[in-house]
Amino acid sequence: MHDKILRQKEVQTITGLSRSTIYRHIEAGTFPAPVKLTERLIGWHYSTISDWLASRPEA
Repeated sequence: MHDKILRQKEVQTITGLSRSTIYRHIEAGTFPAPVKLTERLIGWHYSTISDWLASRPEA
């Protein structure tokens, strides 16, 4: 089974985080870094985002 690649808008929708918040967390090391797909295109593996969400404390 292949791991779906999520684009930034999908990650924002799933996590409820804004673009700037995602990048702030990446810089802090508290959010998974994206994978480079092409020269100008990035994405995240669905399983990576799913694991990150599962590791978050319940609000």
